[in-house]
Amino acid sequence: MSAVAIKGWCPGAWHPMLSGDGFVVRVRPYGGRIDAEQAAGLADLAERYGNGLIDLTNRGNLQIRGVSEDRHPPLIDALAQLRLLDADPDVEARRNVMVAPLWTKGDEIISVAGELECELADGPVGLPAKFGFAVDCGSERRLSAASADVRIERDVGGQLIVRADGAEYGRSVTRADVITIALDLARWFVTSGGVNHGRGRMAAHLAAGAKLPETLGGHMLPARRQSVPQPGLTLLGALIGVAFGQMTHSTLQWLAEHASGLRMTPWRMLLAEGMNEMPACDGLITCADDPLLRVVACSGAPRCPQAHADTRALAAVLAPHLAPGTRLHVSGCAKGCAQSGSVPLTLVATAEGFDLIRDGATRDKPVRRGLSVAGILADPAVLSGAC
Repeated sequence: MSAVAIKGWCPGAWHPMLSGDGFVVRVRPYGGRIDAEQAAGLADLAERYGNGLIDLTNRGNLQIRGVSEDRHPPLIDALAQLRLLDADPDVEARRNVMVAPLWTKGDEIISVAGELECELADGPVGLPAKFGFAVDCGSERRLSAASADVRIERDVGGQLIVRADGAEYGRSVTRADVITIALDLARWFVTSGGVNHGRGRMAAHLAAGAKLPETLGGHMLPARRQSVPQPGLTLLGALIGVAFGQMTHSTLQWLAEHASGLRMTPWRMLLAEGMNEMPACDGLITCADDPLLRVVACSGAPRCPQAHADTRALAAVLAPHLAPGTRLHVSGCAKGCAQSGSVPLTLVATAEGFDLIRDGATRDKPVRRGLSVAGILADPAVLSGAC
């Protein structure tokens, strides 16, 4: 396995991250949603100040790619005009809130998320940049597989709970105290030693032996987790996949013209509000059986300076060879930015070729090392008997 530089932080609008194609500027939509005007504005900004490419991240954020240093200040001003910029970098870093996208008007999801975002402006302090909250308190629990540290959910009886990621049970709460308890749990994480050199995650903290106090642990079992939905029409609009989580500014502009708003998801999909038919637009995944849904890949070379290979080109070619239900992660290095958890098949690019990992993540022990692109393409069955 090749050594990689773990940055331990995520890009933002105020603090972009340098990549192989320029700076990456991350935009965190309030409530996990942008209206049509904001979507059109972001499309214009991606073309004007970036390279025209927009990422949809696995935390439900948007990223404008290819921004140069001199274009960053006017981009910041434009994001503020679109009401998509926090007051300062500290507030932006704390407002790491993922919102279950299938909410309806009057649903507590959106009111809880809005209140949480407001309260996070004033603290807690000292949280790692990757520390996040999931507001998943609809009738179905959809975000259980998404990355978060404090989870606002419902128990098996339908009552609100706050649960530490990695804990089996959550604490029963009322609507009036749900935000207070969620923030208290985040403060406990800091004061109990969960942060180490600016990094740390709740599940790892608990796994290392940290014990939740009785006032935060609780005994309520969360509702059964639901599977990730597939592209298709819903009562709210069209749930649309974005190939490898990246679209062009023209695709975003098209969506802005045909939907009243766009809701972000951690599944590299968008919910286009009000659309009553699936779109015919390049780069969008509209069928539940599309082979591209079986693969995930990071930006890869040359867009990422740490990547050893063009990950997406390889993933796209391999996708049709995978059996339905099989998932393949192609990573340009051992960081595994596109997929943090285990999947049936993982290919990790190294200086000596690709390492193959089965039923694991990028840092697990490979079953094969040094596979060449030519060899994999000549015989895709080398990956698994499922190919």
